[in-house]
Amino acid sequence: MKKKIAALLLTLGMIGLAVGCSDEEENQNTDNTASEETSVTNADGLVVAVDVDNLEDYVTLGEYQNLTVEEAPKTEVTDEDVDAYIERQLINNYAPVEVTEDRAVQENDTVNIDYAGYLNGEAFDGGTAQDQDLLIGSGGFIEGFEDGLIGHKKGETVTLNLTFPEDYSRNPDLAGQAVVFEVTINSISEPATLTDEWVAANTDYKSVEEFHSAQEEQLVREADNEYESQVKSDLFQIVMENSEIKDYPEEELNELKADIQDQMEQMYLSYYGMSLDEALETQGISQEEAEQSYDETARSYMSQYLLTQAILDAEEIALTEEEYQNALEEFAALSGFSDAEELESNYSDQNVLKRNVLWNVACDAIMSTATITETAEDTQTEAE
Repeated sequence: MKKKIAALLLTLGMIGLAVGCSDEEENQNTDNTASEETSVTNADGLVVAVDVDNLEDYVTLGEYQNLTVEEAPKTEVTDEDVDAYIERQLINNYAPVEVTEDRAVQENDTVNIDYAGYLNGEAFDGGTAQDQDLLIGSGGFIEGFEDGLIGHKKGETVTLNLTFPEDYSRNPDLAGQAVVFEVTINSISEPATLTDEWVAANTDYKSVEEFHSAQEEQLVREADNEYESQVKSDLFQIVMENSEIKDYPEEELNELKADIQDQMEQMYLSYYGMSLDEALETQGISQEEAEQSYDETARSYMSQYLLTQAILDAEEIALTEEEYQNALEEFAALSGFSDAEELESNYSDQNVLKRNVLWNVACDAIMSTATITETAEDTQTEAE
């Protein structure tokens, strides 16, 4: 059980402790962001990963310059990649077009449906809805629901005999239960067809060629950013192995543990509508196991923060708020966001964002003297 919650905590950290939220929560996050921005610097007017007086008491920085790292070659973007990317966009990001011909539901269609779910012959809570749009293949419903509509036509009512997953946490009363859904198909829509007229009417581009070129540029940027991020992660890991974490600043560590627990609480409330205590009980995880996982995860994060600050100090990099904002824009571009504002809106904890930005600055310093070699093609083949 400890492994399960530890993995979940690690995943949470990898997304910057950001959680899904409602409109109201987004407004709260915006308010929090404004508050964090006013206090992004320490008492000396600098932006730091860890604000301690004697950093050397906690970390001994090992060799971080002139490192060598071996990486797989950067992903090459092909025309097939671009076409597939555009197809996914048409399916997921743009309004579908209602089908006029008399044909059955197929993969990637969007169907408008009415449905009612029955358990032991009785309608169950949350199992009935009208006028609902569902993208076939999205996985929005339990296994078998979407596939069960494929091959049926507009106006048909389909009976689906399904079983809820054993680990269905949204409503534990339904977990593992056999149910029946009666589903009426009101309409069928399909992804838009890519034409110059459609592009001009629905995008910022004027033609299919222009749209295609823009999507190719986007994929190339993403491939470049992914490659750079992987290189930095691997280099930082080498520095971690070369260095020694001797101790942890107690106050900062306790604050980090509390933040982790708070974010876990928010995540469970947002996604599953249950408290963290209820989630732990459902998964059979004791409070002692949870506390140990919080502690281990906090120490892992704090180790990275201490090492980040040690690299910045060694390089004599001291960021003012203005310099930090420039670094924030660079990190936004590396992370695939249009600007810093969009990046900030995706973080519920601006302190975590700040540390990620500083990590990127530290990695730039490591990367500036590093030698990057490519993995031999035959080695990649053997690994596959």
